Amino acid sequence: MFLVVPDPAHGLVAAPESSLDLTPETKESLAAQGFAWNSEIEAYTRQADHGPAAVDDTASMLRELGHYVFSAYRPLPRR
Repeated sequence: MFLVVPDPAHGLVAAPESSLDLTPETKESLAAQGFAWNSEIEAYTRQADHGPAAVDDTASMLRELGHYVFSAYRPLPRR
């Protein structure tokens, strides 16, 4: 299971529930979308493009790989 949400400090976050969710295919797909593992928060993050469409695209990709996904969008504060 994954949580996909925008975060003001980390950009777009794709957080697995456990390490069992991190299959080689999932890791490859996230990397191909520009995500990198952030060990500080134990999730994949991407700074660029964290709007509603990006949340939906990432959630859809993970669902296509067989994961259950919770996703949400909330506007990020302007800097």
